[in-house]
Amino acid sequence: MSRTVLDSLNTGLLTALGTNADVLLLGEDILDPYGGAFKVTKGCSTKYPEQVITTPISEAALAGVAAGLALRGMRPVVEVMFGDFLTLMTDQLVNHISKFRWMYNNTVSVPLVIRTPMGGRRGYGPTHSQTLEKLFLGVPGLKVVAANHFLAKESEEPGDMLSRLILETEEPVLFIENKLQYLLPLKGEMQLQDFEVQETFDKGDNGRRFPVRMLGVKGAPKPVCTLTAYGYMGELCMQAMSKLAFEYEIFCRLVMPTLLSPFEVDGLIASVKETGNLVIIEEGTGTLGWGAEVAARCAEHHMHPIKGLIRVAAKDTPVPAAANLETATLPQVDDIVDAVRKLTGSHD
Repeated sequence: MSRTVLDSLNTGLLTALGTNADVLLLGEDILDPYGGAFKVTKGCSTKYPEQVITTPISEAALAGVAAGLALRGMRPVVEVMFGDFLTLMTDQLVNHISKFRWMYNNTVSVPLVIRTPMGGRRGYGPTHSQTLEKLFLGVPGLKVVAANHFLAKESEEPGDMLSRLILETEEPVLFIENKLQYLLPLKGEMQLQDFEVQETFDKGDNGRRFPVRMLGVKGAPKPVCTLTAYGYMGELCMQAMSKLAFEYEIFCRLVMPTLLSPFEVDGLIASVKETGNLVIIEEGTGTLGWGAEVAARCAEHHMHPIKGLIRVAAKDTPVPAAANLETATLPQVDDIVDAVRKLTGSHD
């Protein structure tokens, strides 16, 4: 069987725990045999019982304790059971954790990683299905990183990137996963068959590299539209690209960053200058979201002649529990297909 994103992240946690005894894993219900709500922490407490700590149901307290551990030289990793619950630690993240380095004139570091699942499509309803990372984008001092399951040759797996961040970061990181992404196989060129993956890097700061993966149809002519997305939305984009190529003979390139904040657009700009069209896809609500920032950055680069730009995102409403309403609320493959066909003048 192919390794999944879940397998990779679990391996990444075990690697970090085994490499440095200062790594501590904290969260609710993460001890074996349960191993966490989505099983990413399974096996960690059995293998490293002194480094895995189950906590009370208080995200605010969890963030505060983890911040204190980081300030004292430990390397805490916090699991937040559902990304929706990040709102309960917002004060700690925005007003304290992200600011300590500035407040204390660079005399302290906060090597803290907070990882959490986002997204809907499982019928969990309005308070357990949101995609809320946009609330934390642009917070100075806080990195926001998204797992990516497409792999170029010799790429880092999601778990490799997670382990590297845990062991090397000197600043707080919010590591975004997606509930449906967990069971996806890691997809290199052998698994993709009709697609090829290329890779460049955002430097971020302090010289650390964050992959930007680009997916295209093998042997296709010049693409006429650029798609950009991150996380699980990359999977929907791949399905849309396949449909566009084989049903409509419209070829696209997908650009997927892993570093969402602070954000760089050089690779994306290069692609859009070639194709002239851009579709931005995100699972969060569209208003004032990641896609809006991407569009603004593109506009600031005076990208002429850009032919068209469309954002595809969730509707500005809470995520319903009913399956048909949830489907209507969240972006789907056909929404991406329709956006590309509209931009390229092939819509019915």
